[in-house]
Amino acid sequence: MTRHPRPRSDFHFTYPLRVRWAEVDRQGVVFNGHYLTYFDVGVTEYWRAAGMSYPGDFVTDAADLFLVKATVEYYAPAHFDDLLDIAVRCVRLGRSSMTYALAVYRQATCLTGGELIYVYTDPHTRTAQTLPDAIRDALYRFEPTLAPTQS
Repeated sequence: MTRHPRPRSDFHFTYPLRVRWAEVDRQGVVFNGHYLTYFDVGVTEYWRAAGMSYPGDFVTDAADLFLVKATVEYYAPAHFDDLLDIAVRCVRLGRSSMTYALAVYRQATCLTGGELIYVYTDPHTRTAQTLPDAIRDALYRFEPTLAPTQS
C-alpha cells in the first residue's frame, strides 16, 4: 500500500540537485534506480551539514555502516534539467542503527519518498556494533525532531 508523500515541512535539511541527461530514460523521465543515488547524495550531504563525513567519522578497522534496507515510493516523475531538492531527516537512532526518511521535491511537489536504514557493523564478523557517541551526539544536535530511544 502506498503511503502519502511527506510534507516538505517535515524536513529542515534539503540538498539541491539538477537532473542530468544520463539519468533519464527513453521516455525522458529519471530512471527509477537513480533515486537511490539521489538518496545517497542526500544522506552524505546531511552528514556533512551535521559536521560529519563518510568515511572519516564512521569507518574504523572494526566498524562501518551497512545499508540494510532501502525503500522508494514513486509519486510523480522528474525530467531532464529539473532542479530537485533532496530532503533528508534522521527519524530514529537505535543502539546500532540509524533510520532516515527521504523525499525528492520539485518545488512544492513531492516526487519520491523513501527510507534508508543503516546498521553500524563490524565488517569482518558482520555483527552490529554500538553507534559511537560522537555520531549520536552530532545527529541529536543537528536534527531538531530526533528524540533519544532506549533500544
